[in-house]
Amino acid sequence: MPIIKSSIKDVRRIKRRTARNSAEKNKIRTVMKSVRAAPSAEEASQKLKEAMQVLDKAQAHGILKRNTASRHVSRLSSFVNAKFKK
Repeated sequence: MPIIKSSIKDVRRIKRRTARNSAEKNKIRTVMKSVRAAPSAEEASQKLKEAMQVLDKAQAHGILKRNTASRHVSRLSSFVNAKFKK
C-alpha cells in the first residue's frame, strides 16, 4: 500500500477506471456475440448497427484504438453479409 497521499488517491482512481474499462469491454464482447448469433438478416443488421455504436463509443472513450474498432466493424459487417447473402 502506498504511503503518500497522492499515491493513495491514485490507487482509488485506477480502481474506478479499471472497473469502467472492464464494463465497457464486456459490453463490446456481448454485442459482438449477439451479432454473430442473430438468426435473421433483419435482426443481424439491427444488432450490427448497435455494435457499431458501441465500438465507436469505446474508441471515443479510449478503450479501443481507432484501427481496432474499425477492424471489428469491418469483420462483423463482412460476417453478416456472408451469412445472409442471397
